[in-house]
Amino acid sequence: MNEKLSRRAVLALAALPLLPAAHAQAPKVFAEVWKDEGCGCCKDWVKHLEAAGFVVKAHDGGNTAMRQRMGMPAKLGSCHTALVGGYAIEGHVPAADIRRLLKDKPQAVGLTVPGMPIGAPGMDGPEYGKRRDPYDVLLVLKTGETRVFASYNKA
Repeated sequence: MNEKLSRRAVLALAALPLLPAAHAQAPKVFAEVWKDEGCGCCKDWVKHLEAAGFVVKAHDGGNTAMRQRMGMPAKLGSCHTALVGGYAIEGHVPAADIRRLLKDKPQAVGLTVPGMPIGAPGMDGPEYGKRRDPYDVLLVLKTGETRVFASYNKA
């Protein structure tokens, strides 16, 4: 077997690092977040989004007015509200679910994880140990109705 490489093969191999990787990180998405200034879990959720490739602009001062302005029902509320791709994102929604929402583009207000379930992104720090509560990510329709978009930690 001839182990010599042709000049063309050497040049092709040299060009490989210049090609985009097949497993390249998903494109960056802009997220605008409204939260309370001192809320640690909100800061941790923002870090979760950033680690997933989102570009985040955070506003301190609370989220109640923005939640209402975006049409997210108060009963589905949490400690922070985001606007991503025209959708309201309420609470500790995993970044992967936001990306799926943006890909699928349903006619909806957005996604919510009501309350603050332990184990959800931003509620999963070392202070919670290994505790993981089951929770659902809900798709909020424009009628105010919801349906389960994703479920986590269910037995």
